[in-house]
Amino acid sequence: MGFTSKILHADRRGGVEHGSIHKPIHTAVTFGYDDARDLAAVFQGRQSGYSYGRQVNPTVNALQDKISLMEGGVATAAFATGMAAIGTTLFALLRNGDHMISSSYLFGNTNSLFNSFEAHGIEVSFVDSTDAAAVEAQMRDNTRLVFVETIANPRTQVSDLAGIGQLCRDRGVVYFVDNTMTTPYLFQPRTVGASLVINSLTKYIGGHANALGGAVTETGNFDWSGFPNLYDNYKKGEVSTWAITQIKKKGLRDFGASLGPEAAHHISVGSDTLALRMDRACSNAAQLTQYLAAHPAIKRVYYPGLADHPQHERSADLFKHHGAIFSVELAEMDCFDFLNKLDLVICTSNLGDTRSLAIPVAHSIYYEMGPERRASMGIDDSLVRFSIGIEDVEDLLADFEQALA
Repeated sequence: MGFTSKILHADRRGGVEHGSIHKPIHTAVTFGYDDARDLAAVFQGRQSGYSYGRQVNPTVNALQDKISLMEGGVATAAFATGMAAIGTTLFALLRNGDHMISSSYLFGNTNSLFNSFEAHGIEVSFVDSTDAAAVEAQMRDNTRLVFVETIANPRTQVSDLAGIGQLCRDRGVVYFVDNTMTTPYLFQPRTVGASLVINSLTKYIGGHANALGGAVTETGNFDWSGFPNLYDNYKKGEVSTWAITQIKKKGLRDFGASLGPEAAHHISVGSDTLALRMDRACSNAAQLTQYLAAHPAIKRVYYPGLADHPQHERSADLFKHHGAIFSVELAEMDCFDFLNKLDLVICTSNLGDTRSLAIPVAHSIYYEMGPERRASMGIDDSLVRFSIGIEDVEDLLADFEQALA
């Protein structure tokens, strides 16, 4: 079946109570067993079932199955936020003295998180991920993991996803890809060798800015039998599930960043229209960037869909569309004045909503980095990032036109 057909019917085909077409919201934290041996078997991983709401929940499980379908993966672990998904995964798989390589074009909070891991004994090398050779140059004997985003936020650099995937396969290194900006509708990282895939469910997959969530998906590409940081008691069943089991046990269980059933339900229902929303939002972004690239008040537009983007051809080869985020540098207008003149576009810090959103990057989500780090990443003080929604494109064009007049 096609992408949307699979997602729409995932719940009912998985077996839902009373013939419901959606998995209902299960608010229970406690799950009882008539036979105490069954409870013990569930805790020990010898039998499927539910132990405690912090670790497992029927509503959350149904969403995890949906995300696995989207990504073509083996299994998924859901978390309270996307940052929780990244942080607990690294905590579960890396140890003191390990080395990881990360794209230098990172979402601000992810950059901050990786700096925190460095303070606790995990070395991090930040590299230009648009070139696999730059990643290879930083490889060491103790390199355990490479982390990249598909399309960087906010300057929209596209990582050398296929080249890095081949490099990680050759070196036996875990390849961890953040698919938030593209979503599994536009791109499936498993096709370029990704070992694990992160999605911020808060963004496009949920799509309506009404629930926080994150997920990590095991693709089945990596041979975990040779990975040194897995505990023996999690090496049960198929080798492809060993790491995701440890992520759930050592990450989700120990840190408790659990996705609630109400949020899981919101995200699941929102995900039904992911393909429809992405088609519309990406089309809108493509038309807007063409208009803005020719406008005298705009100094530069950063969008992979434009022919002068450094990774335009790569984006076209890899992704169904070029995404729905872009950034602009203003020629002379103050970025705050520009944002204040926009009427339809909302000034806010989120992205991936049904509504179009904008934010002054250097003064908000990248402020804590400081001017030197921002300069190294090409973050100009006039840079404004846009996350384009599903409004009528004529109305968006009119809003930009009046704000730039």
